[in-house]
Amino acid sequence: MLTLRQIEVIRAVTIAGTVAGAAKLLGVSAPGISRLMKYTERSLNLKLFERKQNRYFPTREAEDIFEQINAVYARVEDLQTTLRRIERGSGIDFRLASVPSMSNVMVPRALHRLRGDYPDLAIDLDIVKVQEAQDYLLLGRCELVVLSYGFEHPGIAMVPLAVGSLRCIVARDHPLAAQDVVSAAEIARHPLVGVSPDDPYGRNATEMFRRAGIAFEMTMTVRFGVTTTGLVRSGLGIAIVDQFAVAGGDLPGVRVLRIREPTRFEPVVAVRADRPLSRHGERFLKLLREEMEAEARQP
Repeated sequence: MLTLRQIEVIRAVTIAGTVAGAAKLLGVSAPGISRLMKYTERSLNLKLFERKQNRYFPTREAEDIFEQINAVYARVEDLQTTLRRIERGSGIDFRLASVPSMSNVMVPRALHRLRGDYPDLAIDLDIVKVQEAQDYLLLGRCELVVLSYGFEHPGIAMVPLAVGSLRCIVARDHPLAAQDVVSAAEIARHPLVGVSPDDPYGRNATEMFRRAGIAFEMTMTVRFGVTTTGLVRSGLGIAIVDQFAVAGGDLPGVRVLRIREPTRFEPVVAVRADRPLSRHGERFLKLLREEMEAEARQP
């Protein structure tokens, strides 16, 4: 039986026509090629080449062998082509979902880096509420969901990303806009817009008021936290959002202020507990965690 190395050497000699040429093709020494060729012919009990004027020509008896070797290499080249396509992400769909606050800045940053790794990868990003994540995952509509908070389900695992904090956003002409840091008491003196405190996101955003026993007024509620930016810009109130939703702080007509009291925001990625992530999913998760950890270290 021929080994892959013997097949490789036979093909190299056939292409180059000389032992020296075959050695150069394979990046090895010519004596090594000669020894392997002699051993191969002895083990097969078949003369593979005729030597004429220092060149090697396949014998008529070995023609079928060379046809099979060429067929093997054609399949190997097909395999290499397939591997290169996979490496670039060609013909592969990466489907994910995200809550709006995470899809505003952090998810695009990670996807931009993922695209650099896999230029031909087809990406399908859907925007969902946390409550929709279960169906998206269990019905196979996406591979992972980026969430602002986790939940318990026997078939879904929560992968932590980073521990961040909350921010207060105000219109640039608002009285608080002159400050860089505001307290819960200062925030509570103004009308608030945002996600309802009955929702886990809204409850987390207003927890500092409850801890301090400070009354606050929510004058307008929205389904998604990122919607508050336009409302704040229009002067309808101020809002408390997570730092990842306003990463970079470049929001037209809006100022992002730090909050004096300690706050905590812990986003996660939800995945199927019974199914490993694809290589693209694993890479995206790593990149997203890197981006969010870097943002969480910002003062």
